[in-house]
Amino acid sequence: MGLATRHKLKVEFGDFQTPLGLARRVASQVAASGFVPASIVEPSCGAGGLLFAAADQFPSFATALGLEIQPRHMPAAEERRAGRDDANRIAIAEGDFFARDWTVSLAALPDPLLVIGNPPWVTNSELGAIGSSNVPIKSNFQGRSGLDALTGKANFDISEAMLLRLIEALSGRDAVLAMLCKTAVARKVLEHGWRKAASIASAEMHRIDSIEHFGASVDACLLTIRFGCVNAQRECRVFPALGAPAADQTLGFRNARVLADAVAYDRWQHLQGEGPYRWRSGIKHDCSDVMELVAVADGLRTRSGEPLDLEREAVYPMLKASDLGNGKVPAPTRWMIVPQRTTGEDTSRLARIAPNTWAYLTLNGDRLDRRASVIYKGRPRFSVFGIGGYSFAPWKVAIAGLYKKLNFHVIGPHDEKPVVFDDTCYFVPCRSDREAMIVASLLNSEQAREFFSAFIFWDAKRPITVEVLARLDVSKIAAELGRLPELLGAIGDNTSTLVPSQVGSLWAK
Repeated sequence: MGLATRHKLKVEFGDFQTPLGLARRVASQVAASGFVPASIVEPSCGAGGLLFAAADQFPSFATALGLEIQPRHMPAAEERRAGRDDANRIAIAEGDFFARDWTVSLAALPDPLLVIGNPPWVTNSELGAIGSSNVPIKSNFQGRSGLDALTGKANFDISEAMLLRLIEALSGRDAVLAMLCKTAVARKVLEHGWRKAASIASAEMHRIDSIEHFGASVDACLLTIRFGCVNAQRECRVFPALGAPAADQTLGFRNARVLADAVAYDRWQHLQGEGPYRWRSGIKHDCSDVMELVAVADGLRTRSGEPLDLEREAVYPMLKASDLGNGKVPAPTRWMIVPQRTTGEDTSRLARIAPNTWAYLTLNGDRLDRRASVIYKGRPRFSVFGIGGYSFAPWKVAIAGLYKKLNFHVIGPHDEKPVVFDDTCYFVPCRSDREAMIVASLLNSEQAREFFSAFIFWDAKRPITVEVLARLDVSKIAAELGRLPELLGAIGDNTSTLVPSQVGSLWAK
């Protein structure tokens, strides 16, 4: 078998064999809970590392079964089985996980039942890119809307689909599910189980060092779920490592969503609300080589260095997440072409008010026309998204969405123009520097940080989102800190009689 073929198989099947030392620690962690299985199953067993580690840890088991889709692993697994004293109680079979009815397959096995494993760490889109057939039958099992599916939120890990099937099969059994997986997958699986009222009695996550064990830079854990009866608290303790004596975090399920910190949520949930400000994302254009320009001493240039003579009406100083992510925000060194004032506005007006800019966009029209996202279909040529009156507010409070820090910054005008952001940033518009300063100080308060910590999963690709930011009512945190009159005063006497939910309506559109 050639190197390229082996690499494709490794990608296609998420083939990261569990090291012997880790397999033993996983089995030991299950035993530490006091659970002793009569049956052991590893649904994607590979060479059988976890299956045999569990058999060693629980020698009184009655039967153990391993299923593996790749024939190349079968000889090693069978050789290990044959050399054991308990070989007559262990069976290894070749088969496809997704072709099996696991409720039926597990029904004949005696409880207590342990299902242990290390399912593939690969997504359905990654498999699609290599033309793999090792995927579940397509279905909207996540319940995504059409728009979410179009924008990529329907992408899922193969292990997620596998674990959801196992949860359904184990619900109501005296059983433990113990799986190595990405922490993001563990949360999705728990959310599904809690939402569907599966008989989850308790759950734990123990973080593992995926680089040490698998050479993969990803947040991963051992997820253990004990079935039997429903846990009314619907919480999951998170431990910093296998064998750690105490949890350092508690996930929770409240109001139909998974929370990163249930304790923080229970303490600060009264600060939730729509609030006076509406969070916005920066401008989405999907063509930075054309739309983003570099400021130099003698004017603007393209990113490749070509000098440009564009009208000020269509260009604005810009900041990106990398500018907002660390410490003091630098003065903008890039400018963005903004061809519209509102979403859907006719862009041909630029031909009249900014002919040089229109000529530049037309010259690069083929590249802009090739933007892949469906959001540009049927829109005026050169359209952007995330644009409105709020984009041109003179003062803003902004934060980077991609960075693992809660740093809110006050951003004012630059070169007598409002600063805009790319779509890796989020912001709220303000009318004055005083208002922006107060809002930023409220958001940077310890109370606000604790509130946000209830919702933010720092291992996510984009941990900070509009949905998370919008959960905090700024007027409530102002009241909590005794600063509501100060906030209302900064907004202006003409709005001082408004109730908090009405404040900020100027930038609502």
